[in-house]
Amino acid sequence: MVKNEENVPQGSKRKKKKLQFPTAFTVLFIILVLAAGLTYLVPAGQYSKMEYVEAENEFVVVNPEGESTSVPATQEALDDLNIKMDLSKFTDGSIKKPIAVPDTYQEIEQNPQGPLDVIMAPVIGVMDTVDIMVFVLILGGIIGMINKSGAFDAGIAALSKKTKGKEFLLVVFVSALIAIGGTTFGLAEETIALYPILMPIFLASGYDAIVAIAAVYLGSSVGTMFSTVNPFSVVIASNAAGISFNEGLTFRLVSLILAMIITLVYIYIYAKKIKADPTKSLVYDDHKRIEERFLKDYNPDQVAPFNWRRVLILLVFLGAFPIMVWGVSTGVWWFPEMSALFLTVVFIIAFVSGFSEKESVNTFVEGAADLVGVALIIGVARSINIVMDNGMISDTLLYYTSSIVKGMSGGLFASVQMILFSILGFFVPSSSGLAVLSMPIMAPLADTVNVSRDIVVSAYNWGQGWMAFITPTGLILATLEMVDVTYDKWLKFVLPLMGIIGVFAMIMLALQTIL
Repeated sequence: MVKNEENVPQGSKRKKKKLQFPTAFTVLFIILVLAAGLTYLVPAGQYSKMEYVEAENEFVVVNPEGESTSVPATQEALDDLNIKMDLSKFTDGSIKKPIAVPDTYQEIEQNPQGPLDVIMAPVIGVMDTVDIMVFVLILGGIIGMINKSGAFDAGIAALSKKTKGKEFLLVVFVSALIAIGGTTFGLAEETIALYPILMPIFLASGYDAIVAIAAVYLGSSVGTMFSTVNPFSVVIASNAAGISFNEGLTFRLVSLILAMIITLVYIYIYAKKIKADPTKSLVYDDHKRIEERFLKDYNPDQVAPFNWRRVLILLVFLGAFPIMVWGVSTGVWWFPEMSALFLTVVFIIAFVSGFSEKESVNTFVEGAADLVGVALIIGVARSINIVMDNGMISDTLLYYTSSIVKGMSGGLFASVQMILFSILGFFVPSSSGLAVLSMPIMAPLADTVNVSRDIVVSAYNWGQGWMAFITPTGLILATLEMVDVTYDKWLKFVLPLMGIIGVFAMIMLALQTIL
């Protein structure tokens, strides 16, 4: 007997639940468990590490067993250790971190990370990144106060009128400016502050959240990938490779310009498509929720006047950014100083806005609460690296990868190195950390295949930066949480571009070996 569906009670019908991509926290936890699994499979090992002690003017070498020896800081000592670098790189402070000593790798006792280590890692990760988290929470509080004042809405309305019909120029301007910051001083984490400002502007201009992310995140990623004078990557890598960062500089600059043109064309094609037909947006299913979050109080027909209070609030907030750029680019500031700068902005906005003391505090706390998830993701992402470091497998991966490229021809050597550096960049996300760990091992391999060492520096920089487009251990998941977009939507957008940029980088590396 066939059951008549019309007679079935409405409550007994079950709707099929649509499968949803897991949240950023679940993605990170899955990777954390996989990383812990690697500590059981990959042999533990270490290189000896050498550090310059300025007070004693000596080198201290610590072997994998933890035994340390001291030798006078001379060029002869570096030659004896097979470290092909100039003594001045250490004495002038160019290299401050311990570096790996070539030909000293040895396997050590396995230190697998068990369930307790996996549970503890996020806690330690949060503690390790508390300076970044405080910065993010203060930014959240500021955004809450500016939204409450109506300054963002008034500013968006004014900007929309000015850019009508030329909206993509904003994408070009933002991406180019951030790329300049990325290539010169590694502008990355600081860009988190820009999303709450730019998201409403892009949405009001007819674009979606993907375009906003692409303008900021890809500008930063391409800039840092094709670094020219970034002291935290290309400069320290060149020093660790025993060469001047000026070697290969012109080639890196040309590559940066071409890569930015490719990226902007890619974004333009997508932006034009979704502006013509919003249903083509990769986040169309979520656009109502996203607009509710970023444009909940914005009505172009009922915008508060752009009076002196609102103008001053925006000027104070935006004026903090050049000060931040100065502090970071000169090496004087890091997250504690940046947090103090924006906390000062909080006090000024509270005074200028005319809010009562209670209203200011409550608004700040509510704004900070909106970014608690973003702050926690940064800490949990750090836990993955903690597990791998404690499992002693990072040096082992470097040892294996350096063995792969021995004896290869120039063009193939450079391309394979880029791929290997992209893998190492996943496990060692710190650009300076990867540079001092890998360059003393990788750079001399260039001599064996008759190519310049600046090619190894380019391969390191481009490989690590290329992986940053998608690596969950980097900044992307915190960024996506900030704008309420899932990781799968970002992958769908960026993977084709990542493939194009990857091929482009390999072609440029091949050209660099013959020019």
